[in-house]
Amino acid sequence: MGKVLSIIIVLCALIAGGSMYYLQVYHFYTQVEPNGETDVMLTKVESGAQKTLRYQAFKAIDAYSSPIRYRGCFTTDEPLHELRAAYEPYARALPLVGPRWFDCFDATEIGEALEQGRAQAFLGTRDITYGIDRVVAITEDGKGFIWHQINRCGEVVFDGDPVPEDCPKPPPQNAQGAQG
Repeated sequence: MGKVLSIIIVLCALIAGGSMYYLQVYHFYTQVEPNGETDVMLTKVESGAQKTLRYQAFKAIDAYSSPIRYRGCFTTDEPLHELRAAYEPYARALPLVGPRWFDCFDATEIGEALEQGRAQAFLGTRDITYGIDRVVAITEDGKGFIWHQINRCGEVVFDGDPVPEDCPKPPPQNAQGAQG
C-alpha cells in the first residue's frame, strides 16, 4: 500500500510540475499580429512625438498575465547613427529573458550588444501601461528588439510607496486591488 501511495504522490507532483511549466512557458503567450502602424515606434528627442520606424520581418509575443511579457523582433534598414541623432535613448534598458522557444529574442545577447555599444536602446512608448515603458533596441546591423520594462515611477508605485511628484498619477485600482 505504501508503494502505491508513493507512486501516486510522485505522479501527481510530476503532473503538477509539468502543468506549471507549460502554463508559464507556453500557455499564456500569444502571437502579436503586426498592424504596420504602431508595432515599432520611437520617441523623437526634440518634440517627444512618436514616429513609426520602417521595419521588416516583425515577430512578437505578448501575454495577458503580465504587462512585461511583451517581446518582439524585427529588422530595419534605417542607419543606427541617424536613429541615435533623432530619437530619445533609453538609459536603463534591461532586456528581460523571454521563453526559449521565441528564439529571435536573446536577452543576454541583446544586453551584451547594448553594453558594448553595438546596439542602442530607445524609448518606444512611455507608459504604454502605467509604470511600463516599451523599449526598442537596434543593433548596428539593423536587427531590432522590443520589450516592456518597468520604469522609475512604476518601480516606486508597485513597491507600495507614494507616487513621486514628477510621476503621473496611477490609475485607480480595481476591486481586487490590482493596477487597472
